[in-house]
Formats: sequence, structure tokens, C-alpha cells
Amino acid sequence: MATTYEKLSSNKVKLGFVVESEKFDEGIRKAYIKNVKRFNISGFRRGKAPMKIIENYYGPGVFYEDAFDIIFPDIYRAALEEHDVKPVDRPELEVEQIEKGKELKFTVEVFVRPDVELGEYKHLGIEKKVEEVTDDDVMADIERARDRAARYIEVTDREAKLDDQANIDYQGLLDGTPFEGGTAQGHELVLGSGAFIPGFEDQVVGMKIGEEKDINVTFPENYHAEELAGKPVVFKVKLNSLREKEMPALDDEFVKDVSETANTVDEYKKEIREKLEKQAEERADAAFESEIIETVSDNAKIDIPKAMVEEQIDNMLRDMELRMMYQGLRMEDFLKYSGQTMEQMRETYRQQAEDRVKTQLTLEAITKAEGIEPTDEEIDKELERFAEQGKKTLEEFKKDMPEGDMEYFKEVATINKTLKFLKDNAAKE
Repeated sequence: MATTYEKLSSNKVKLGFVVESEKFDEGIRKAYIKNVKRFNISGFRRGKAPMKIIENYYGPGVFYEDAFDIIFPDIYRAALEEHDVKPVDRPELEVEQIEKGKELKFTVEVFVRPDVELGEYKHLGIEKKVEEVTDDDVMADIERARDRAARYIEVTDREAKLDDQANIDYQGLLDGTPFEGGTAQGHELVLGSGAFIPGFEDQVVGMKIGEEKDINVTFPENYHAEELAGKPVVFKVKLNSLREKEMPALDDEFVKDVSETANTVDEYKKEIREKLEKQAEERADAAFESEIIETVSDNAKIDIPKAMVEEQIDNMLRDMELRMMYQGLRMEDFLKYSGQTMEQMRETYRQQAEDRVKTQLTLEAITKAEGIEPTDEEIDKELERFAEQGKKTLEEFKKDMPEGDMEYFKEVATINKTLKFLKDNAAKE
């Protein structure tokens, strides 16, 4: 067999094939064996008619299509390996000569991973900016911890106020008629939480226990129930009971309740500051990395095959569907609820998918241009990270790892090393 290679564009190639007549004739013979039982020819039992008789009866090309399908996969695979072609889509075939006893000649055009024309990817003038953690930040985090540890104590001697937990009965009326979902008994509502329609909670403030009151509000224009959106309604409300929030004192006892390591308020403040500084560092590093990736990707020129984008959309939708399954939802139900078709859903992901593909190809091109290759130690570092999640040693993780997974971890280590290279070289010279 002889093959030729022609590059048609940055993302498409053409392969030419000339296959020996003997190989094609062998394919015809196999196609005959595969299909002979389908033919019912007078004078022969079903499945017993000779090849020549079938060809005379149905025409000489009766087995050509199946013969081609039989021999094509191995021929195509060998040509891809010979010319180092990595297709990203199904090939387009054009047969030039197909006849028993003669060479089989055909061409294949196929989209491949495209060439990447890298722009600037070093010395971009990008720097990591870490937000300073202030004393106010520390105290705000501590106040949130106090709020989570707060308890509610029943009160009977005053009117309702913001931050109280009110127990109420209510019935909503639209044009004097109760509407679906607008009635409840013994509902617990924290006043000022924004859990109800705007204006409702503010009008409960000031009510006394046992008091009944008509509350007038208007549903938001974008409310999910169309029959209520933008409509004025009346809620008949009764305040059953009140509980007020009691915040714990900021003392050593509180610290011991909420912290596993600190024993005093000063130690707790130090712990919170270190936590916030670590979070600020992580946010800054993520933003730094994201800005670099976006910049080097924007600077690159790539003619991305449509098939790569479609495949990425497929992957994103599969991930989405899997997440919904864990929540007990189906894609069909989601589409119905959101009023979308699958094609519309795909379009919402298209730009994001194209950006992901471009980023991936750009990073791969930088990896190749810089000759970046992870060491065994760097690969082991990635393995250790996953081993710790499974509470295993590195040796146990390697032993239990399915065959072929090592390539995945090598790819992860490679991309992480490439990202580190970009971050180390992001500043101006």
C-alpha cells in the first residue's frame, strides 16, 4: 500500500491511498462470506450461491461497499501513524477507483489538531496582586462566626424588630381571592433576611404578639409565577411569637467552642488572620493565573475545527447532566423547566467551549515550544495529592491505579509545570 500526505490548511489534511488489488480482492471475499446468507438465488439454497453467480446476478459491485468497510479501518489507522496525523473529526472519503482485480484508489480529507501561531507568552507585564487583610476583615469574619453560634430566645414583652425570628400565620389574597402557595401556619421568618417579598418583613416589624394585620405588597415584575408577577396583593398576617437573637460573648470560652487550635481571643484573631491571608493568596494566585491564560490565549492565532468545539460542548453537557443526576434531576426536565431546546442549550455553551479549546491548544503549544517535561518527582507530587484524598499512601495509590491512568497524571503534571513557567515569566524583563 502506498499513501501520500498533503496539508490543505492549518487544520485539515488530505491523505491519498493506493491499495494493492490483492488486498481489496481479499476484502471482497470476506464481504461475500459475511453477506452470502442474505442472497436468495433460484437454483441454490439460501447462503450457498457462489460469489461469481451473485456478482453476475446483482452486478460486479455488489460487495464493494462492504469490502471497503472491512479493509478501511486498518489501512486508515496505519496511514495516520505513518504521517503522524491526529484527526479530530470523521474523515471525508472520495473513491477514485474501485474494481475487482485492480488497485483501490481513494483519498481522505480530515480535520486535525490545528497549528498554533503563538503570540507573546512571556514578560507580559502581569503581576500577582494580593489584597491586604485588615483588622476590620478579621473582626468581620469573627462576627460571622458569632452569628452562626447565636441562639434565639423567646421574648414576650415587646414589639417585633429587625433580626427577630417571628412565628407567623399568613394568607395571601389576590383581588380578594386566596392564591396557590400564599398560605402558611406557624411559619418561621427572620425579619430583615429578605426571604419574603420586598416590603413584607418591614411591615411585620412593630407588630405585637397576637396582633393581626393586613400587609400590602406588590410581587416583583420578574416573579417566577406569571399570574402573580407585578400584581398587588394583601397578606393577612398574625404574629404568634417572637424570638430574639442572642450573640455569644467574644471571650476565651467562645474561642474554645469554635476553634480546634486557639484557646484565647488573641490566638483566635491570629488564626483568623492567617486563614484570611491564605484565602487572599489563593484568590490572587487564581486571578493571576487566569489573567495570564486569557492573555496568552488571546495572543495566539488558531483556526479551531468545528468538531473540536462540538466535542467540548458534548463534554460540558455530560458534566452538567451528571451533576443534575446527583440532584435527582433529568436533562429533559431541566430543558422543559427552562423553556430551552437542546440546540439552544448547546449555543449557550459554544463560546465557552471554543475558549476552552483555544486555551488547551495554546498551553500545549507553549509546552512544546519550551520543551517542558515533568520529572518523575513532579508526577509523584500529583499522585500524592490524589492519594491523600483517598487516604492512601503513594505506593498504595500506584498499586490500585487502573492501567493507563498514569498518562493522565503525567498530563496534569505537565500542564501545572507549564502554568508555573508562565507565572514565573509573567513580569516584564
